[in-house]
Amino acid sequence: MQAHQTGIDMPAKHLTSFSYTMITDGVMMIHATVNDMKDTLNFIFDTGSGGISLNTSTVDSLKIKVLPSKRTTKGLGGIRQVSYLYDATMHLPGLDVHGLDFHVNDYDLLTRAYGIRVDGIVGYSFLSRYLIKLDHEKRMIHVFSPGTYKYPHGGYFLNPSIPNLPIIQIQFSDSNTHRQSFYFDTGAGLNFLLSEHYVSDSAVLSFKKKKPVPTQAEAVGGKSEMYLTTVKNLYIGKYRFKNVPTHIFKDEYDITNYPQLGGLVGNDLLRRFNIILNYPQQEIYIKPNAHFRDAFDYAYSGLALFYDEGHVLVDGVAKDSPAEKAGFKEGDIILAIDNDFTGNLQNFKNIIQASHRKIEFLLHRNGIPLLLKMKTVSIK
Repeated sequence: MQAHQTGIDMPAKHLTSFSYTMITDGVMMIHATVNDMKDTLNFIFDTGSGGISLNTSTVDSLKIKVLPSKRTTKGLGGIRQVSYLYDATMHLPGLDVHGLDFHVNDYDLLTRAYGIRVDGIVGYSFLSRYLIKLDHEKRMIHVFSPGTYKYPHGGYFLNPSIPNLPIIQIQFSDSNTHRQSFYFDTGAGLNFLLSEHYVSDSAVLSFKKKKPVPTQAEAVGGKSEMYLTTVKNLYIGKYRFKNVPTHIFKDEYDITNYPQLGGLVGNDLLRRFNIILNYPQQEIYIKPNAHFRDAFDYAYSGLALFYDEGHVLVDGVAKDSPAEKAGFKEGDIILAIDNDFTGNLQNFKNIIQASHRKIEFLLHRNGIPLLLKMKTVSIK
């Protein structure tokens, strides 16, 4: 065991443990209440958030009194001015976190993208106060007070920079080998994301044998058009991954702070480790878990789905994609996929991602039932 000093002589004390729900592509959802409100709220656990926040629609429906401000927040979808709920308390199982300033933002797009209500995002304002262990095998979060801590053997210290969002060094290779700084982002439902500026300036990717395919991602502020490809090798610390699915996006709002950073590492990759986040000591410790060798998802359909008012709908169809060739149209209502009539967005996405054969869709278009078949292709 390795004991590390945090600048506090007392040992780190276990405060509480609670479970989380993992949804699309590794996104983590925790459950908590705020102040004296009885409603249990759903929060995304996000190292890529510089604060803590509530959804605008949650604030409206619960009639939470907030105050306007001149501050702005930015995400992949844009920059927004925000209001605040000041000096609030978040109640987690076994732990009350006092003195939190929740900013208010519109996360309804995330609710539609995941098919689960998103009431807010928990980030730096919470993470900076504690030592936190993420057990992705058992889907548990363990919270400790800051202090000396005995790390388990067999892992690796990343030694990040944490001004508020954790930044780590990544080495990866495709057309050539690069080493660059990236955000460590548990709130991103993807593996690896590169800024289009970085890709263009560095010629880091090889497009001779593989052409990136168009896709889209839902983010705070709106939809972001992206491209999807792979990189041959990627190292997180001493751990190597091959043929990693990689998103490329046009960073109009300088979210990745290029050229200082090249993009981000998301939780579909990070979930393959059990992780200790020690912000007070500026440390992140990772150890491979049972998911370390899980196969990557290379299936590409070009079909974007979202959930709205009890229905799963087609939100976008990429040009020249399998979805376009199969005849899908934006606004189609998906009734069933391969005889799955649950209407569950997570189930539908899992079927599409896991399949390498023809998938049968039953849908409604302008009130008329329609049967379509589609086979995904591989980006590998």
